[in-house]
Amino acid sequence: MKRKPNDLVTNINLPSIDGTTFNLDELNENFTIVAIFDSHLGTLRRNAKKHHAPFPILADETNKYYKEYGVERSFVGMLKGMFGRPVTLLNAMFVKGYIPLISKGNWLTMPVDILVDEKSVIKTAHYGKDEGDHLAFNKIKEFSFRE
Repeated sequence: MKRKPNDLVTNINLPSIDGTTFNLDELNENFTIVAIFDSHLGTLRRNAKKHHAPFPILADETNKYYKEYGVERSFVGMLKGMFGRPVTLLNAMFVKGYIPLISKGNWLTMPVDILVDEKSVIKTAHYGKDEGDHLAFNKIKEFSFRE
């Protein structure tokens, strides 16, 4: 089921590319980002580690949380993202080195961006309509600087 504002976030416990196991209870009052991918851990390590992200990158290999949070898959959304955002695709492939053909995740998984407060309450749940449809940066920035 899709999540909406005022829903509580359930505990998330997943392996991270750095070899640790992430537990949502580890979050504190400081703003942080957590990225969860529909991918095998080994594939995710190969594709994401070279980016040196300053936040946890987690693998949901069994799609447990994708199902729990109502994340959708869409062939049309995948095509729309690939061909409607060619600069993003080319940047990912040629600058970042991400070649989707060698991924073991599902190509049809649409993105979801969820902003959660320090009490585990969802403040924003953005379900993308294509693979490049994410929450606008200014919304994330506003959320991170709220009082």
